[in-house]
Amino acid sequence: MDLLLNSVPAELEPEALAELRRLKPTRFDKGTVIFRPGEGPLGFLLVAEGSVGVYLVGRGGREILLYSVAPGQTCVQTTLGLLGGQSYAGEAVAESDVVGFIVPSGAFQRLMEKSSGFRRFVFQALGLRLNDVLRVLELVAFVTVEQRLAGLLVERADAEGLVTATHQDLASAIGSAREVVSRRLEALAQKGLIALDRGAVRLVDRAGLARLRQSW
Repeated sequence: MDLLLNSVPAELEPEALAELRRLKPTRFDKGTVIFRPGEGPLGFLLVAEGSVGVYLVGRGGREILLYSVAPGQTCVQTTLGLLGGQSYAGEAVAESDVVGFIVPSGAFQRLMEKSSGFRRFVFQALGLRLNDVLRVLELVAFVTVEQRLAGLLVERADAEGLVTATHQDLASAIGSAREVVSRRLEALAQKGLIALDRGAVRLVDRAGLARLRQSW
């Protein structure tokens, strides 16, 4: 299987694709911190398998999930770092076992200059990622914790209505504190919308959670 094709657009020019094929895949185990705030850009990250979560980390250690990078998507942090010469402002963590390709700065600059397909891919992905970040800011600023939590549970639940995640995982995903999320989960359970299990949440009333989510 050609893993590279999982991470780049199909319309990429043959010359650009040939340059990318010189790269060797890089593997990250689940939980690996790929980069941290203050570090210089390691290169342009292309994800071929797995998922990478990019977090904003506060001074007190509180985390907010800004976005996740899946195969065929790019990381706005690495893009901005390479385009603007800036250090990382966020932290990237492998959410699963990840296989990716890291395009060094020199190769990235050559591709941006010579390949219209690569430039289009980079700027389209940058626009989508910035929209994701703006959505996170909108949710944190204008939507209650309970509404955000209800929406997240509906999105993450499997076919049986089970969400496997710790309270800290859920808090990071909606930009809140673990203690606050724990209290809101208890409140949702008291309303009969969910049931709490060890390391998991079971949706009891998916429609009720969806209505709560739609109220924002």
